[in-house]
Amino acid sequence: MSLEQQRKSWSGDHKLLSEIIVKPEAHAEAAALFLRLHSALYAADISSGEQPSFEDSLWNNLLESTLRSYPVHTPGSRNSIVWHIWHSARIEDITMNILGADRAQVLHSEHYAESLQTPFIHSGNGMSDQEVAAFSAEVNIGALAAYRRAVAIRTRSIISAVQPGQFGRKATPAQFSRVLEEKAVLETEQWLLDYWGGKTLAGLVLMPSTRHNFVHLNKAMRVKQKLQK
Repeated sequence: MSLEQQRKSWSGDHKLLSEIIVKPEAHAEAAALFLRLHSALYAADISSGEQPSFEDSLWNNLLESTLRSYPVHTPGSRNSIVWHIWHSARIEDITMNILGADRAQVLHSEHYAESLQTPFIHSGNGMSDQEVAAFSAEVNIGALAAYRRAVAIRTRSIISAVQPGQFGRKATPAQFSRVLEEKAVLETEQWLLDYWGGKTLAGLVLMPSTRHNFVHLNKAMRVKQKLQK
């Protein structure tokens, strides 16, 4: 199956997930479908997948110079590949752990805030050109790959523990307060908290931990294809 065919198949399955995820009677099917969709977004060893994932395709023969290149000029983004990888992982870490499970972020509980070797601990929204350039040049790539993998493993554990009917719950005000207290989102980006505030756990699963990752992996792949023709 070509990469484009994989994308179409993934999008079709994601549409199905959106239709069944809040139905308690379809809970087992929805959880299994989520895990399959999610595994396609991460390195194949996360779920022992038989075919390369979207992330595997991105990392294959990817040059460090391509990873760090900023700014780039591709449809919909100027950001570097490392920024896309980091931003999508940060968003998933924040939404699944703080808003979804009310537990510590992987960034802190597994000490990636130090090993990433960058001062940026927020979601990546609202960064200046200078900040994106600095991040792209300084982030530790090995730690970034490990962080992304750890976030994926944690998410899969959280969703596997969700019980029928719980996809309809919303995060509490206290959980949203944690997002700001832990500086996971900049105070200038209140729109993002407002957006998440309208979401149930199902909504957070459908966008940050699946569709959002899918979008940013595709943007990163376009950068790779342009710079490594």
